Amino acid sequence: MSTPSEIPPLVGSIAAGDSQTAATVSKAAAEPESIMLHSPFRLRNASLLVMAVLMCLGALRFASDVFVPLVLGVLFSYALTPWVNFLVRLHIPRALAAAILLLGIIGGTGSVIYSLSDDAIALIETLPKVAQKLRHSLAVQDVQGPSATIDKVQKVATELERTAEDDNAALEPEGDVAKVQIQQPKFNVKTWLLPGSLTLAGAAAKLTIVIFLAFFLLASGNNFRRKMVKLAGPTLGEKKLTLHALDKIDEQIQRYLQVQVFTSAMVGLATWLAFVWIGVEHAAIWGIATFVLNFIPYLGSIVAALATFVMGFSQFGSFDMAFLTGGTVVLINIIEAYALTPWLTSRAARMNPVAIFAGVLAWGWLWGIWGLFLGVPILMVIKVVCDRVDDFKAVGELLGD
Repeated sequence: MSTPSEIPPLVGSIAAGDSQTAATVSKAAAEPESIMLHSPFRLRNASLLVMAVLMCLGALRFASDVFVPLVLGVLFSYALTPWVNFLVRLHIPRALAAAILLLGIIGGTGSVIYSLSDDAIALIETLPKVAQKLRHSLAVQDVQGPSATIDKVQKVATELERTAEDDNAALEPEGDVAKVQIQQPKFNVKTWLLPGSLTLAGAAAKLTIVIFLAFFLLASGNNFRRKMVKLAGPTLGEKKLTLHALDKIDEQIQRYLQVQVFTSAMVGLATWLAFVWIGVEHAAIWGIATFVLNFIPYLGSIVAALATFVMGFSQFGSFDMAFLTGGTVVLINIIEAYALTPWLTSRAARMNPVAIFAGVLAWGWLWGIWGLFLGVPILMVIKVVCDRVDDFKAVGELLGD
């Protein structure tokens, strides 16, 4: 207990505190009320997210030789899983079914390539003639057209070069000065043979990795799915969410690959038949080329149209036939893009065209030509995951149609 002598100081301190509190309250009342804005995310978290994304992009670009075969093998296994399941229902062991399917695809592809190798070589041999014919056609255009401006620019460049040579001759020192002339080495086959062999060896190694990875994934069945569900979390809700996301990824990727293969085959078949009717040489090669290029969204059809335009002009020697061949490819691709593909693709699997175009360019920058092929499937996986994570639903909404 406190003594009577201690009570007055305690009362004084309380009184002093009351006076300070009153002064604080009066000061706060005199100041205008401030409005606090709460940010939806913290700047520190956003900075860490940006750094993580940049590090992932750097790793993907630096280790593209590793990631590209892995992604190709996974997508290849997705495309062949329904066929392996069909063989398993016929009481064929899964590993044997996967081996039979892969060997059949490899053998069929090899036989097609071997049967069309002569046409492909003949088409490649005509490329110098095509370039020569294009140069000749541009040279004989009307001088009153755009070539007149090119000729004027060429004359000005020639006069400037002549003037520079005269100035250099005037500035040359007198006396016995040794002139050094750098002579370019002659063409050596060995300098081109070694890089070409290394490129083929690298492509063969990647193809081997893709085939073996696809075989192991097809033979394992649902083992990896069960492992991922087991590692998703301890609660039943987390496991169900992971299983639902994996099922959705399987469904959409398989549907996309099936539709893409079917529509590309239709584009190649229609191109082949149309070029046979027009009278284009090596029509089967152009059918296969449009089949492969159709896997690249937007850019593939543009490349196919330009290539067939040049081919039509080089073969028939007129711009009318060039527009006919190139326009035929454009018409086939328009029908496929705006009629066939939307009819075969479900609404849930469709994506924003702007997001697809930007994503394909981004993955093409990361992985080159393989990124153009793999961009859309990767974006579909990202969309499925983002649609099921609350913090990333905005990204899924941007990618959706």
